[in-house]
Amino acid sequence: MNDKKKVLVIFGGQSGEHEVSVISAESVIKSLDNTKYEILTIGITKDGHWFWGVKPQEWKESKEQITPKHIQVSLALDPKEPKFIALDGSKLDNNGKCDIVFPVMHGPKGEDGTLQGLLEMTGFPYVGSGVLGSSLGMDKDRMKAVFQEAGLPIVPHITVLRSELVTQKEKVVERISQLLGFPCFIKPANLGSSVGISKASNKEELVTALEYAANFDRKLVVEKGVKAREIELSVLGNDNAKSSIPGEIVPCKDFYDYEAKYLDASSKSIIPAELKESTKKQLQEYAVQAFNAVGAAGLGRVDFFVTEDDAIFVNEINTMPGFTQISMYPKLWEASGLPYRELLDQLIDLGLEYYVDSTNKKLS
Repeated sequence: MNDKKKVLVIFGGQSGEHEVSVISAESVIKSLDNTKYEILTIGITKDGHWFWGVKPQEWKESKEQITPKHIQVSLALDPKEPKFIALDGSKLDNNGKCDIVFPVMHGPKGEDGTLQGLLEMTGFPYVGSGVLGSSLGMDKDRMKAVFQEAGLPIVPHITVLRSELVTQKEKVVERISQLLGFPCFIKPANLGSSVGISKASNKEELVTALEYAANFDRKLVVEKGVKAREIELSVLGNDNAKSSIPGEIVPCKDFYDYEAKYLDASSKSIIPAELKESTKKQLQEYAVQAFNAVGAAGLGRVDFFVTEDDAIFVNEINTMPGFTQISMYPKLWEASGLPYRELLDQLIDLGLEYYVDSTNKKLS
């Protein structure tokens, strides 16, 4: 009898981080212990079609998503027997069922609570944060609001709507100039991997940056520029989360944008980061507080700015950070004494624990 846990890895998706998701999923699948787990897969194309049995390597190598040899599937809305069904009526491995879903998905429609809500509706246990933690972790505007409510230090910022930019651009630019000054950073509120982010050093650059960011989201966050080091910590757990040691990102460019993260190998990480012990401890405390503030579960990577005089600002949390073996999240845990494969074991156990805890309630 096969008593291995059936783990369904879902990857790809419709966000600008599709390719990063494919690479992360490949690393997760290779590292899951096949003596403990039977691994099933679903690849989601950029146009939103779900295919059963796709391997990340296939899409990575071919750079194509046309998968005629694979079966297109959909979720069956039956919480008593959660499963996937083939649209052509064919039979799926393990009848389309699994013990837990590992959604190795980054960005909108994967990491923002939408997929999590779909899995909740169909009754699947899954790895990572629930709907609330995922959505707060994706929306930089609301994330900063809950960080502020929790008493965490954040960089001064202003939120701008795309509609404001259209109807009162000059007023918006003047308000940012007066309240934040230059340099400042302009970001789409709901996007990951530093896509759409620009630095502005004057009003002209600010206008260009705002218009560029507005291509990616209806809501933009503008942050005051601070001269600081970029420090990251990994968090693991549910109710009693713990933090890794801190690591430092030294970007190859002026700031850590998408190109610096994924396309230019000259960016480097320093683990552990060279910091005072008191600063390290404070960062670890803040990381767990940030994780709890958004209601995260399972995993999260919390990013900070640390100035020359050791002032700390929480930048953001990623509730499904990059998961290749060279990504900061697993590297920080490796340096903290938790190897990649054991980290995956713990994440699966935490996902099952969270599912049991979340479903243990009266319905009326």
